Amino acid sequence: MKVYEALAEAFVKEGATDVFGMMGDANMHWMNALHERGVNLYEVRHEGSGLGMADGWARTAGRPGVVTTTSGPGTAQLATSMIVAARAHTPLVAFCGETPVGDESAVQYLDQRRFAAAIECGFVHVSRPDLAEEAVQRAFYQARTESRPVMLSAPVDVQVKEYEEAGPYIPSTELIDTARLLPDPARIEQASALVRAAKRVVIIAGRGARSSDAGEEVLRLQRRTGALLATTLQAKNWLCDATEFHVGISGLYGNKAAMELLQEADCVIAVGASLNHYTTEHGLLFPDATYVQIDNAPHVVMGNGRAAECYVRADARTALAELNRALEQHPAQPEGFHTDDVRRRLTEPLKAPSGYEAEPGRLDPREAIRVLDAELPGEIGLVLGSGHQTDFGTMLFQRSRDVLSNYGMFGAIGQAPLLTIGAVVANGGRPTFVVEGDASFLMHLAEFETACRYGLPVLVVVMNDEGLGAEFHKAKAKGLDPQLAVIPNPDLGPVAIALGGAGATVRSTGELRAALAEFVRDPRPTVVDVRITRNVLSVPYRRLQYGEDV
Repeated sequence: MKVYEALAEAFVKEGATDVFGMMGDANMHWMNALHERGVNLYEVRHEGSGLGMADGWARTAGRPGVVTTTSGPGTAQLATSMIVAARAHTPLVAFCGETPVGDESAVQYLDQRRFAAAIECGFVHVSRPDLAEEAVQRAFYQARTESRPVMLSAPVDVQVKEYEEAGPYIPSTELIDTARLLPDPARIEQASALVRAAKRVVIIAGRGARSSDAGEEVLRLQRRTGALLATTLQAKNWLCDATEFHVGISGLYGNKAAMELLQEADCVIAVGASLNHYTTEHGLLFPDATYVQIDNAPHVVMGNGRAAECYVRADARTALAELNRALEQHPAQPEGFHTDDVRRRLTEPLKAPSGYEAEPGRLDPREAIRVLDAELPGEIGLVLGSGHQTDFGTMLFQRSRDVLSNYGMFGAIGQAPLLTIGAVVANGGRPTFVVEGDASFLMHLAEFETACRYGLPVLVVVMNDEGLGAEFHKAKAKGLDPQLAVIPNPDLGPVAIALGGAGATVRSTGELRAALAEFVRDPRPTVVDVRITRNVLSVPYRRLQYGEDV
């Protein structure tokens, strides 16, 4: 057996079923060995795009994604997407071919260890043939236990050497204790006392609560305490169909009524949520609250620079079950936020604005989002990108559906369509739509052809203002020339058709509804180019750029 075969076999035993990347001299033997073992290989048009897809795959599947590159320039192309994955705490392994050991004169030589450090990922080197399996095990172990991307760098001369099997391969999963982390009973009693002393409780559920499948316990706690339920951006719309006292996202993306209500809280229970400065509005959102924080990290300092009055280190579902049990030993809590007045205040902001911005041949972006939310069934998942155009969807999508947001992950535009492709592969081909801007989509336009080549049911909704929307509005606010951020582009519907998919350019709600109905009827790679006006500024930008109370 060759080393590259041993490496491929180890990846299979670690659970690798789908690999994204681009073939080159330094990884072709390994890719061939994977193919022989039944692994699905997705050839992409850019290595960084492949990593973005592996990132989306991992976030959806809940286990390490895999990307591959050749040596030198192939590896260097990973930079932006790798930092995004690192900031998102995504577990993945990048198999990167490397030039022969010690040959620094090779054309594609790159000090890949130093490069890995610069792009914030772990590094494991296949330095000798006999260390091949150990290297794979260590890379996957690190990715899983540290929730981060890891580069596995394999010199091409080492890959083609003979490998002598030393015994059965032990996957990293067998080395990891997966038992749920139990809470300290004393901390549960302390948390119970703080909650019982409160009259206006807010529960903030984050990605950790969702991944722990803690929904029933969250709702049980909410009913017991009369609490409002808010989420972080990464858990957007979770449980919104299960309670009428759901206020949406806590922080910058919350509506005005939600922000006013959250400021009344005297106790905040954070579940699997770090309470960063976005979620707490830099500490201004909960001025009089005490904090109970449930997380599996050793400790967390919140975005307001404080530590919670009671920090419970535990699995979210287990800790909530114990907290609910402790609270049930005492008389029921007062009604808290569960009143007719609060119900009315939460309902009013969901009504449509009194009027939309009318511009011939262009839609108001708020109107476009409402049509998308109404016309696309809840079983169709959503991926949100970053940038000004995404703010409308981040605030206005209300229907309960799986949502993956890339906002705040290094601030890199263009990643969301890549994440979507990976997510669709991971979820077995379930149709998913992504909302992106025109500059973001065009950055990786070639990967729409990748989705077409593999027949993936990805709907790309391009909120097209023909420019760099964020920079356009920031320039206006700063007194600079916003026209420098205007970049005309062609109708993207026909471009999508030319690349092998379906597409439409729409300029009215009727045309948008028709295009969405066609995707629902026949899910396939589709681009809907929604021409939107630049005359509407999103609520977060009105707050950030002009200090408006909206």
